[in-house]
Amino acid sequence: MKARAKAAPPVRRDRGLAVWAGGLAAGFILLLTFGSVVAVLSRAEGGLTLGAGDWAAIRFTVLQAALSAALSVGLAVPVARALARRRFAGRAVLVTLMGAPFILPVIVAVLGLVMVFGRAGWVSHLLALFGLAPVNIYGLHGVVIAHVFFNLPLATRLILQGWLAIPAERFRLAATLGMGPGDIARHLGRPMLRATLPGAFMVIFLICTTSFAVALALGGGPRATTVELAIYQAFRFDFDLSRAALLALIQLAISGAAALLALWVAVPQATGAGLDRTVERWDAATPGLRLLDGGLIALAALFLLLPLLAVALRGLPELASLPAPVWAAAWRSLWVAGLSVVLALTLAMAMTLAITRLRHRPALSRGVEVTGYLAVAVSPLVIGTGLFLILFPLVDPVALALPVTALVNAVMALPFALRALVPAAAEVESRFGPLADSLGMTGLNRLRRLTLPRLRRPLGFAAALTGALSMGDLGVIALFADPDGATLPLLLFRYMGSYRMETAAGVALLLLGLSLLIFWCLDRGGRVNADL
Repeated sequence: MKARAKAAPPVRRDRGLAVWAGGLAAGFILLLTFGSVVAVLSRAEGGLTLGAGDWAAIRFTVLQAALSAALSVGLAVPVARALARRRFAGRAVLVTLMGAPFILPVIVAVLGLVMVFGRAGWVSHLLALFGLAPVNIYGLHGVVIAHVFFNLPLATRLILQGWLAIPAERFRLAATLGMGPGDIARHLGRPMLRATLPGAFMVIFLICTTSFAVALALGGGPRATTVELAIYQAFRFDFDLSRAALLALIQLAISGAAALLALWVAVPQATGAGLDRTVERWDAATPGLRLLDGGLIALAALFLLLPLLAVALRGLPELASLPAPVWAAAWRSLWVAGLSVVLALTLAMAMTLAITRLRHRPALSRGVEVTGYLAVAVSPLVIGTGLFLILFPLVDPVALALPVTALVNAVMALPFALRALVPAAAEVESRFGPLADSLGMTGLNRLRRLTLPRLRRPLGFAAALTGALSMGDLGVIALFADPDGATLPLLLFRYMGSYRMETAAGVALLLLGLSLLIFWCLDRGGRVNADL
């Protein structure tokens, strides 16, 4: 009688080292985010009350975020439509460049905008030729212009993806039925926009509520102060921990409400499947529409590229004569960015592996993933303040300003790293996980032979994004750095504040070049010989 083969025992993935490591990483994020708020609250003295200035900051935060999101989305609609129905040489390059502001150091973009739209900028000189007053970029309109500069490309890419998701067969059918541009907009464009615009608006609104560097450089006084900037002022100038803690909770509430509202208003887009044919837009073949689309694309490109061109033209002659403190600051920025990349990838990989191992336990998997996204809603300044208070009895926090900055930058970049890694890791586990389980491949062997080779592309992108964002960050370092310990963004802000604009332009160009170089090298490194 033949012996019956014994079934292999089920593999308990949730009991592996990866799950424990991911749980520890998630616990660390929870402790760092909420523990920092608790640390600030525990040291607060007096009642938790808000003054008139604080309520003004709350109103300004909501107002500028709403205006910035509305203008970004409103301007992106015709630009995305123009890109969707036109094919021209350099289109792919232009679409790629439109994503550059996301990794652009904020303070560099602010300097470029001042050079173009400031009182002594290009636009003001042009207006002077017609006897008009110069532009004042400081205040509400300056903050909104800067936020539109950063978020117009994001909104355009999101809406463009909506247009590209409509099957080519829909446009072929519309042409057969003799539909014109108005009919296309009514039957195809509006349903797509109904599904895309609410989410794009709320994402940009959320980004603008947590803006710090833009408000710090362009706010223009008490009447143009965001909650994030009010937290900085309460800690840096007044050391009012009660006010800082309460403002931090309000910032968390605003961000959380925006995130929940984004989920609530999201409408799935149902365009049906297609055969992936090339889209031909017979409805937009008239010379007038070609001219309109070309003009819109050109204006958007000028708005996004002119500030960078201004920085390059003004900063290039100054590169050779930059003072020694600039190069020292560049070195500090580089190692802070490198440490941020190591910390972010360590946390992201641990949490990603735990999320994929816990797919059969959705509640736990979702809990770990949501924890990684907490950094979107928590102010980095509050995290830095909490760490300052925790470290103060033990060591000099100023001496640890750079490591603390690197840690906070890594946590701020964690949501983007998870967004890149989790879907790719889930696909790897779905395709190769059962085979790896049957071969008994676990632990470091599984990580080295299966997971890491298949995740090189998203790992490289996550590292590149983290490095570029950390390189240009002006946040926690502004709280704790001493005069001799500044990074490039902080040094650039100081030069701008002292009206040394020529030197500031040189520093800005150096910072821009280093940020783009870091992004290109790390992203390229993840693509070389990537096994997908």
